[in-house]
Amino acid sequence: MTDRKTLNLRETGAASIPVLLLCGLLLWPTVASAVIKGVCSDCHTMHNSQDGSAMADFDGETGPNQALTRGSCYGCHAQANGQALVSVGTASIPQVMHTEGTDLAGGNFAYITGAKGSGASDAKGHNISSLTGIDDTISALPGGIRQSFHEDFIVNTSNLTCAGTNGCHGYRYAAASLPDGISGAHHNNVDGKLETADKHSNSYRFLTGVTGLEDADWQYTVGSNDHNEYSARTTPITLGCGTNSCHGGAVGIKPPDGTISQYCATCHGNFHTLTSGSSDGIGVDATSPFIRHPTDLALPNDGEYGAVTTYSLIAPVGRTGALPDTPGSTANSTDSDAVTCLSCHVAHASDYPDMLRWDYLNDCDAGTANADCGCFSCHTTKDD
Repeated sequence: MTDRKTLNLRETGAASIPVLLLCGLLLWPTVASAVIKGVCSDCHTMHNSQDGSAMADFDGETGPNQALTRGSCYGCHAQANGQALVSVGTASIPQVMHTEGTDLAGGNFAYITGAKGSGASDAKGHNISSLTGIDDTISALPGGIRQSFHEDFIVNTSNLTCAGTNGCHGYRYAAASLPDGISGAHHNNVDGKLETADKHSNSYRFLTGVTGLEDADWQYTVGSNDHNEYSARTTPITLGCGTNSCHGGAVGIKPPDGTISQYCATCHGNFHTLTSGSSDGIGVDATSPFIRHPTDLALPNDGEYGAVTTYSLIAPVGRTGALPDTPGSTANSTDSDAVTCLSCHVAHASDYPDMLRWDYLNDCDAGTANADCGCFSCHTTKDD
């Protein structure tokens, strides 16, 4: 008697071999679980042939693809259809480019192209040139400095990719081109609370070296106890080639302390670090007044910040202490939470300029008392 797995392998020509996935086929029945499990043919095809014809990829193309997958990164995660989560067999695949009303935590590249939202604009997100086109607004990375090690002298808006040498996910070193930079991540995936982060597969969202607590459905549903948790520091650092180096050896560029803001600083170092060399950063120390808004700096538990007691889903904070086992609904109870880059921005793209989480131009004017405005989430008296 032929079981389901054997039948599927025969029908598609896929084999149960340890092929390393290029695309993000996270084979979880309903919620996330450690290490991919499921039918091999949901993701792979041995010969890219069925009944004498080429197999159809998830995005309508016919391949073949590297690592014997049935879709590239875009074919799996950027299908540009009406769903934020796409089911293929037992796989639930998060989409970074779609037209559904609900966006996942990282945002949606469809805002850049105008497939969703108030109109196309390169200023709405990170431009992956082969996905959204080359950025016509800027060419170099904003805030890029030599001390950031991954600055605009290496990465620019014309060669930015999803993963590898010029990307964010997977390993970021000179020879880490696709699929090499991301290979092995999905089959060795560790999910949930990620504190070790010494390789891409056990790092937060495959951002090598980043620690955090991953929401099981990528924040398709969001609530006071249903969201990601991000790591932060109580004080920002000066990036350099010594103790606080972002050179991660064999795993490539990574944040020295595992925070999400440090990860952003590997490209946008001038925005997030203390003054050093050619970078004037946020200023010479972590004391107000600043010349740029600080991140990885604990919020005071007094003054206007003393009113910050509830975790904001509009302007989420980072945790400076140990990561919680489950998402928390409180904030800043003991000077232990900090602003991160993701407190104000999303990672991929939003419907607002500069990837902001809120409509700064129309909804954040002082005096409007808009409780949902991100600025007023921390600066609680500025809207009086």
